[in-house]
Amino acid sequence: MGELPYGQRSTGRTYDVVAHARAGALATAALLLTGVLAGCDDGSGDKQGRQVDRDPAASAANPSPGADGLPAALTSQRPDWKRCEAPEGGEDPGPDWRCATVKVPLDYGKPGGDTIGIALIRKEATDRDKRLGSMLFNFGGPGGSGVSVLPRAAASYTTLNTRYDLVGFDPRGVAGSAGVRCRDDEEQDRAYQDVDMTPDTAAEEAAFMKDGAGFGAGCARMSGRVLPYVGTVNAARDMDLIRQVLGDEKLTYFGMSYGTELGGTYAHLFPRRVGRTVFDAVVDPTADTTGHARNQTTGFQRALDNYFADRGEDPKAATRRVAALLKRIDAKPLPTGTDRELNESLAITGIVLPLYSQESWPTLTRALAAAEQGDGAPLLRLADAYNGRDGSGHYDTQTHSQRAISCADGRARPTVAEAKALLPEFEKLSPVFGPFLAWDTAGWCSGWPVQGAHDDPEASAPGAGPILVVGTTGDPATPYEGARRMADELGEGVGVLLTNKGEGHGAYGGSSCVTAAVNSYFLDGKVPADGTTCS
Repeated sequence: MGELPYGQRSTGRTYDVVAHARAGALATAALLLTGVLAGCDDGSGDKQGRQVDRDPAASAANPSPGADGLPAALTSQRPDWKRCEAPEGGEDPGPDWRCATVKVPLDYGKPGGDTIGIALIRKEATDRDKRLGSMLFNFGGPGGSGVSVLPRAAASYTTLNTRYDLVGFDPRGVAGSAGVRCRDDEEQDRAYQDVDMTPDTAAEEAAFMKDGAGFGAGCARMSGRVLPYVGTVNAARDMDLIRQVLGDEKLTYFGMSYGTELGGTYAHLFPRRVGRTVFDAVVDPTADTTGHARNQTTGFQRALDNYFADRGEDPKAATRRVAALLKRIDAKPLPTGTDRELNESLAITGIVLPLYSQESWPTLTRALAAAEQGDGAPLLRLADAYNGRDGSGHYDTQTHSQRAISCADGRARPTVAEAKALLPEFEKLSPVFGPFLAWDTAGWCSGWPVQGAHDDPEASAPGAGPILVVGTTGDPATPYEGARRMADELGEGVGVLLTNKGEGHGAYGGSSCVTAAVNSYFLDGKVPADGTTCS
């Protein structure tokens, strides 16, 4: 199955770890999945007066709010920082980095019960005399490993590192934090090669849904112990425990892509513990599963239009040409010079990846030209990078974690009939990405063994300090409109919108204006005026 991460990976439901997350390689797309529903730590109720679901299965994934109630053995622990070991398939981060593990409850409904370890990585502030505290990062996904990403991205945060300890973590269910695994590399290869993500026949539809259910069954078989507890609410609670064990009175936080959803959830749960906080490449907190798919269809087509316009081509005509190419590939996959072919689904994923960054547009030009000439290898390499497949055929497990977290969050389980009903609208929005994203609504959590927690995330945070919300007008994975909605949802005096007129998923480090504003806020506490625009 595929899914466009919100900043991190696939084509379907996308969030992102993006330029930051896969460090240097093109950004990965991640379909925004879901957000969070829960009450505030000050006793405020659910948004719009809705009753919180008290179903036992739902409460495991989304425990009831209240006092911390955590054992002293957890709140008083201090990380044992040691030289980091290179992660699987990764690089040694070097001598300036230290790693540790913090214990958190597996089930916050039973805080004195079983625990799991949350992996942390830290680089201490370089100016110890002026140190302000710790800054916690989440680069997106869901499913992105902060332990792997932060050292590779740290050069972008040198200024912030003067006064802050940079701290990354693997959220629960990810990599070193009881990481979810659902299938092996051979099964993953077969799925990407054999399953049509935009089925045209009854047989293809059946195979599509069977693969989704099979993935969920694999997750239950291989990671069943943690699967009910990997949702965003629990990850936000972990963040507050991390804050405590790091010795910070309030949480200083920088969230990108899905990290903005996680940060919005934290702000809703613990508004009075929100310190200086920035959201970049913002997930729409008002969107449900179908709404996220609709947003991404709009966002990726907008980015594709901007790409073609930049080349001096008519976007509508060029889009029709790409859609026709995909139909030809669907009928007859392209050779790649290996034993793997480029099918339509992989081709779409390959097109998605370079849209995350304007600097990668020339790569897309070369890959499309090659495909038009019958060579699928360049698009396949892009799809592999997006899907986390290395040259030896080994996949990382981000896609596994992404789906587990997304399906623990989102209550919706659209049917085949409901996905088909979306096709006319989505194809009109984008003949290139629309069918893929419409079908993905049905396939992503098909037959999932854990009930989802809510329909859309809760981010209202009355009483929180100002949160700087950065939206980029050409963002493909988390369209700009989501930033406006997040700022509104956080509440008056809390959400401060900063607009970046530009392309790509995420603005910090790419826009000097945005970078200066964010640095000034984190280092000096200066919040730009709400509605400020960077051109």
